[in-house]
Amino acid sequence: MLGACQSTQAPLATVPKVDLPRFMGDWYVIANIPTFIEKGAHNAIESYRLDSDGTIAVTFTFRDGAFDGKEKRYTPRGFLRDTTSNALWGMQFIWPIKADFRITYLAADYSQTIISRQQRDYVWIMARTPTMADADYQRLLKIVAEQGYDIKQVQRVPQQWK
Repeated sequence: MLGACQSTQAPLATVPKVDLPRFMGDWYVIANIPTFIEKGAHNAIESYRLDSDGTIAVTFTFRDGAFDGKEKRYTPRGFLRDTTSNALWGMQFIWPIKADFRITYLAADYSQTIISRQQRDYVWIMARTPTMADADYQRLLKIVAEQGYDIKQVQRVPQQWK
C-alpha cells in the first residue's frame, strides 16, 4: 500500500536509539503528508504495543471526513529492521510488503516524534497530546523540510477531543 520503490536520495538518518517500551502507547497525528487511507482524517491516533514475539501491534484509528464521521480502524504490524537503534521498522499493512518506517526525530521526553520514509513521500508529525504549541510545530516542520520533504504537502490533522 505504501509502496516498495527504492529511493536514490541519500539515506534518511534515524534517531540513534529508541527505548521501545517507552515509545509504545498512543500518539496523536498532528500533521502528515497523508496516504490515500488518511485523506480527510480527523482525530487520528496511532497506537503501538510491543508483543512478546518482538513485533509491534499497531492500531490506527480516525474519523473519516469529520469529527462525527465514521470511525476507521487499521491494524498493521511493525517489524524491527534495526535492533541496535529500534528506529527502523518495516510496517506491514498487507502481506508480504513491509513499508519503510523511520523514527527520524524523537523528543528526549518522548512527547513528540517524526516518522519519515526514505522515499520522502509520506511523513507523520505526532505527539502524546492532541495539540502542539505552534513554535514546536514550526520547529518540527523545519526538520521535515531539512529531510528533503516538500512541506507544502504537509497537512494539519484536525484534532478535537472533549
